[in-house]
Amino acid sequence: MNESPQIIPPSPWVAARSGLIAKGGRVLDLACGGGRHARLLAGLGFEVAAVDRDFEAILKLQNVQGITATQLDLEGDEWLLAGRTFDGIVVTNYLWRARLRDVLAMLAPGGVLIYETFMLGNEAYGKPSSPDFLLRPGELREVAQAAGLREIAFEEGYTSSPKPAMRQAICAVRE
Repeated sequence: MNESPQIIPPSPWVAARSGLIAKGGRVLDLACGGGRHARLLAGLGFEVAAVDRDFEAILKLQNVQGITATQLDLEGDEWLLAGRTFDGIVVTNYLWRARLRDVLAMLAPGGVLIYETFMLGNEAYGKPSSPDFLLRPGELREVAQAAGLREIAFEEGYTSSPKPAMRQAICAVRE
């Protein structure tokens, strides 16, 4: 029996805030995985740069209108996205602290950051379980403030959907 892969819907956090990004703007979907947010954003008329280190994931996005998909090692010594700016940056289920400030620096004036990932306490529910990949309480808020972003919305704590987890999310804008 051949089962088709399960299609994961976009995060409600991302979907609810994507309208804050300037219409027709350039958006980065960082560590895009299967492309659920890149597809959502392209469907809303944004020009999407989808990047991930997973070659197979990038291949599946190669011919999707509105998406430029690129395989990149986001955790290498060289920051291959340096010098680029975006009207919106979306990051979900990914944390690489060594590049967090570099990511925020790519946000253009008026640009919107939509970030949602796991936080401490998630080890009780599964992976990721290493503190290296789990945000500390209030960490996204602190990093956004340090980068000069104005917070629009912030949440942290337990979620039951799409599966039980501890998560943290922020939506912030560069003034």
